[in-house]
Amino acid sequence: MTIAHDDTRTAPEVREVATMSMAAALNRALADAIESDPDVVVFGEDVGALGGVFRITDGLTARFGENRCFDTPLAEAGIVGTAVGMAMNGLRPVVELQFDAFALPAFEQIVSHVAKLGNRTRGGLRMPLVIRIPFGGGIGGVEHHCDSSEAYYAHTPGLTVVSPSTPQDAYSLLRAAIASPDPVIFLEPKKLYWSKGEVDTSVTAEIGTARIAREGTDVTLLAYGAAVPLALEAAEVAASEGRSVQVVDVRSLSPFDDATVTAAVKSTGRAVVIAEAPGYASVASEIQARVFERCFEYLEAPVRRVTGFDVPYAPPKLEHWYQPDVDRVLDAIDTLHWDEDV
Repeated sequence: MTIAHDDTRTAPEVREVATMSMAAALNRALADAIESDPDVVVFGEDVGALGGVFRITDGLTARFGENRCFDTPLAEAGIVGTAVGMAMNGLRPVVELQFDAFALPAFEQIVSHVAKLGNRTRGGLRMPLVIRIPFGGGIGGVEHHCDSSEAYYAHTPGLTVVSPSTPQDAYSLLRAAIASPDPVIFLEPKKLYWSKGEVDTSVTAEIGTARIAREGTDVTLLAYGAAVPLALEAAEVAASEGRSVQVVDVRSLSPFDDATVTAAVKSTGRAVVIAEAPGYASVASEIQARVFERCFEYLEAPVRRVTGFDVPYAPPKLEHWYQPDVDRVLDAIDTLHWDEDV
């Protein structure tokens, strides 16, 4: 399933290929969107002169003016409520909520209005609104700064939820999200802000599609956001031990690409889902269930999960114990009923 969007809004005017960080790719996507569409406005806490906590909006106010990128009061419900009004009146607001847990004061606005207005008006009123949320750990942050709340949003009908794992997807998915006529929760893995990769500004992305990040024949690792580089690292180690590991970057949590994921798991007969969020009632649980439902007769072993633990996020000095790591992924792979175990 894909989300229809106006491709003319996402097509950059000039192709450019360059190596950049994920933070720079997001900044470039915002700049290109503002430049190509007069209806796009960017706002949030400290996104103007400061350029955002992670400098994702750095330079946008100086380049485009305070009418296109501006600061707001420290009031997340007010930020999203304002964006709802703007979207209802023809603008395409892109708001930044500084950290995942900081978005929770706006949750009522998101669930009651952002997600429901299209259905409430039988499609007569669309919500072309993007809510950018840095999420996840790996930066030594304290409480309220490293949560992974993607399950809240993916569970809410009416919301599109995506998370990039590469600078290329950061650029292409954000352009697609801004072009979408419906609301998008854009989850940015802050651990990857400084990761680098090649970005081609002419490449577009379809929301609702997964990506094969690595080919393999023995087992499929399913991951998204910051878990994708972890899966690729685990695949390299497993390869040195004789396992051929496929990695699928889910990237679109809702809508979900069942076709790509199902075909990948059927081709290997084994699967491990990797995510940083707590495992109970999680996106990882949903992915696991969907794979069981669609691939049961092809599976050589139960689908395993490697996730965060069901406790509040650990303090900085302990977060390496909380986050999934290569050893935990390899341990999960080893449980998948290999012939040599018989």
